[in-house]
Amino acid sequence: MPADRLTDVPGVRVGHWTDADAGTGCTVIVPPPGSIGAVDVRGGGASARETELLAPLAGDREITALLLTGGSAFGLAAADGVMRWCEEQGLGIATGAGTVVPIVPAAVIYDLGVTGNGRRPGPDDGYAACVAASGDPHGVGSVGAGTGATVGKLNGRGGWCKGGLGAASGVLYDGAVVAALAVVNAFGDVIDERGDVIAGAWDDAEGFVRASRRVRVAAPRHPRLGEPQNTTLLCVATDAALGKTEAGQVARMAQAGLARAVSPVNTPLDGDAVFAFATGARRSSAFACGVLAAEVAAEAVRDAVRAATRVRAVPTALERASI
Repeated sequence: MPADRLTDVPGVRVGHWTDADAGTGCTVIVPPPGSIGAVDVRGGGASARETELLAPLAGDREITALLLTGGSAFGLAAADGVMRWCEEQGLGIATGAGTVVPIVPAAVIYDLGVTGNGRRPGPDDGYAACVAASGDPHGVGSVGAGTGATVGKLNGRGGWCKGGLGAASGVLYDGAVVAALAVVNAFGDVIDERGDVIAGAWDDAEGFVRASRRVRVAAPRHPRLGEPQNTTLLCVATDAALGKTEAGQVARMAQAGLARAVSPVNTPLDGDAVFAFATGARRSSAFACGVLAAEVAAEAVRDAVRAATRVRAVPTALERASI
C-alpha cells in the first residue's frame, strides 16, 4: 500500500538530518541515476544553488540529488557534503578526467527566526542526511528541512504557527506514481479543501485571522514585513518517462497545488520553488502527471502542518486552536 511519502516512487531515497534543539535541519532526495529534473520558481525571495542547470534551455543533464535545507543562504553550504557523498558513491556526470561531477540543486528556507544566530546546516550535515537516505517511508513534521519551519507571519513571531515537512502520493490510471514532498515555511496561511485556515497567523482575541483578507483592510503589524524570510519548497517525483520540458510542465502545474493550500502564496516575501524529476521507468502522460502533481502538492502542504510538533517554543496550529 502507498505510504503517502515521496519514496512511494520506486528507486527514490530520502534522508533527513535534524537538530531539534537548534531548530534546524536538512533533507536530501536521491533519485535513481538518469532522472531528469526541472524547476519552477515563483516566489520573490528564492535562495538556491545549481537551479540554472534545471532551466528549460539547459542541457538534459540528470539530477544526482536534491537538497532542501534550513539555515537561509548559509545552509547552501550543506550541498558540499551532499556532493562529497555522491562522489564517493560514484554518482554524477562522468567526465573525461576520470571522475564524476554530481549535479546537486539546492534551495533553502529562512529559519533563523527560530534558530537565532546559532546552528546552521553545513557540509557534514548534508553528508549525514545522505547517509540516512533510504527508500523506506520517511519522517514528516518537524524533521529535516522542516524542523525550523513556521507559517502565518502576518502578525510576527507572536502569532506564528509551526510549519514543517509533509508528503503525499497518488497513482495514475496507467500505474505511474506521482508523489510530493513539501517544506512549508510560508508567510501565508495553510488552508484546507474548503478554504478554512488550519494553520496561520494567530490573534489571541480572534483566533486565525486569515491573512489574505486582513491585508485588504488593515496595514500588517509585523515590523519586519518587508524582508523575504519565508518559503514553501516542493519536490515532485514521478516514475514516468518525461523530458526536461515535460518535467518543467509538471513543476509548473504543481504550483497550482501550492495555491490551493497556501494563501497568500508566491509573494515577494516568499522564496517559493517547485522541483520536479522523472525517473523514466514507465511511459505516461505529462498532462496527467501534472494534474495529479497539483493534488498531491496541496495534500503534502497540509500534511506538513498537521504532522508538525513544537520546536523552540513555537506552538503548532493544534496548540493554538486549543488555547
